[in-house]
Amino acid sequence: MITAEPSVGVPGTDQLRRVLDAVLLIGSDLDLTATLQRITETAALLVGATQGTLRVLDQSKTVLVEVVTIGAADHAEGEVGELPSFSSILGTLVRNSNPIRIPDPTGRAGMPGGTAKPSLLAVPILIRGEVLGSLSLREKNGATAFADLDEEIVVALAAGAAVAIENARLHARVAELAQLEDRDRIARDLHDTAIQRLFGVGLSLQGSVRLSLDPTVSARLESAVDEVDITIREIRTAIFELHPPQLPGRSARQAAIAICVEAARTLGFEPAVHFDGPVDAAVGDGIAHHLLAVQREALSNVAKHASARTIDLTLETHGGTVSLTIEDDGVGLGDHDGRGDGLANMETRARELGGEFSIANRPGGGTVFRWSVPSS
Repeated sequence: MITAEPSVGVPGTDQLRRVLDAVLLIGSDLDLTATLQRITETAALLVGATQGTLRVLDQSKTVLVEVVTIGAADHAEGEVGELPSFSSILGTLVRNSNPIRIPDPTGRAGMPGGTAKPSLLAVPILIRGEVLGSLSLREKNGATAFADLDEEIVVALAAGAAVAIENARLHARVAELAQLEDRDRIARDLHDTAIQRLFGVGLSLQGSVRLSLDPTVSARLESAVDEVDITIREIRTAIFELHPPQLPGRSARQAAIAICVEAARTLGFEPAVHFDGPVDAAVGDGIAHHLLAVQREALSNVAKHASARTIDLTLETHGGTVSLTIEDDGVGLGDHDGRGDGLANMETRARELGGEFSIANRPGGGTVFRWSVPSS
């Protein structure tokens, strides 16, 4: 059982040193649980409490993700994974964000035959006005109630706990983003390098089949072409799996690639796809519906009118703008801009979102579609 001298009106040197040590611990390399354990122990020691409990809520404030206890175990407000009761101390702190002090009504807490409801001091763990959890102390030694100074000390330590929790969450988010960026890089390299090279190998092998006069060699070459096609499909599947879905059903990247795969059936080849910037984060549901419809229409136009042999599609986001650019090496626009119903629809979609659409001849031959809208 943890004991300490009763706190007085002004904190002593030893008390200040222990508070400082607990706060400095936040910057050490100890894990979050160890840090919260030390903060709870320090709080109990400095205010002379025999029991201490620190609880941490998840970001939705509906589930307990961390529970640290010292002294007699306190199960009144749930364990990890449980829903906090609305009527519990933690529930009250979440609603009101104010410390709670309840004295021992009999003055006999902790003594033989004493009350089962010892004195209580509970403070919210707050950061920027948001309640992350609670720090509760029970049964003050040598006194019927916790003092003002006790409350000040525990509030200070709870602020340290809030910083520790926020730091842990930020580190987890940074690690998650780093992993996503690494996935994006790998997927981009696979699509822009590996798949394009395999396409080149496949086309070369197909040309060799036509030149070969030996049926056995031709059969082997055709088998090799089939294996290349299978490998391309497997790599594309791996690319899809590298991007966690963020739109309903799939991400913007996945959807853009899938549309190009579909278009390859009428084009006779698959467009080269390039991504630049945090596309999935910038393309929300409201933009995605229009963006993907424009992509389909643009590729359909190329298939019908351009007689193109290559297409480069770039989906990028920079400076608060999402842009789709589609370039082909076909016959170009000639003496007209080709604005049929399909192109008019593209322009309308851009205008409705506060964006722009253009179509023009590409230097050296072909056509350039550009469609851009604000990302938010």
